[in-house]
Amino acid sequence: MTKRIEISRYIAAPPELVYAAISDVTRMGEWSEECHACEWHDGFDSPVIGATFDGHNRHGDHQWTTQGKVTEADPGRAFSFECSMMDFHFSTWGYRIEATESGCHVTEWNDDLRPESVMELSKEISGVDDRTERNRWTMSGTLERLASALEN
Repeated sequence: MTKRIEISRYIAAPPELVYAAISDVTRMGEWSEECHACEWHDGFDSPVIGATFDGHNRHGDHQWTTQGKVTEADPGRAFSFECSMMDFHFSTWGYRIEATESGCHVTEWNDDLRPESVMELSKEISGVDDRTERNRWTMSGTLERLASALEN
């Protein structure tokens, strides 16, 4: 069963600037509490559909790497990517950007695709007991840091 979480925030910056920041996965460590670094795989250096990258994550003493694949890259409007580990697509992350008169409304969303059968292994890898609550908290922080960096 897919569980979706969405967190939204107004950011006083142009949609194109917000998109450029969140779609440059090499900057993810500036915004995210958990994903501290990303790098594009060979042959990719920008957010185009099908581009792949590694995301390096940490929580306390736990560290793990996931593989991302860009599934949506619509400048100024939307960016999303699948997250996999050992060829298992376990979640999808994305951002929707809606222009306003003085900036934009940004929604970060996550679809948790993990079946019950992998929950214990997931907890062992990440050290996170309640992934839904952890993602809510980290997503709010991501949008706060993004706004802080982009607003004048």
